[in-house]
Amino acid sequence: MIQLLFFGRLGELAKGVPTMVAAQTPAEIRRLLAVDFPMLGMALSEPQVLVSVNKMIVDWDEPLSEGNEVAFLPPVTGG
Repeated sequence: MIQLLFFGRLGELAKGVPTMVAAQTPAEIRRLLAVDFPMLGMALSEPQVLVSVNKMIVDWDEPLSEGNEVAFLPPVTGG
């Protein structure tokens, strides 16, 4: 199983989302979540959203392994 983490506004949209999922890539996780959580799926599809696996930014097609931690990071603004 893959552990899921959501940060910033994605955390608000992820209320009720399972914390563990079986998937081969972050893109597959995004597709699976979009079925039951369409607003979250749309937010995860925004081009500015980054995905990390085990605290390293990766591509959406990064292969996942049992026990990985996948975090979804919204765009950050600063001033």
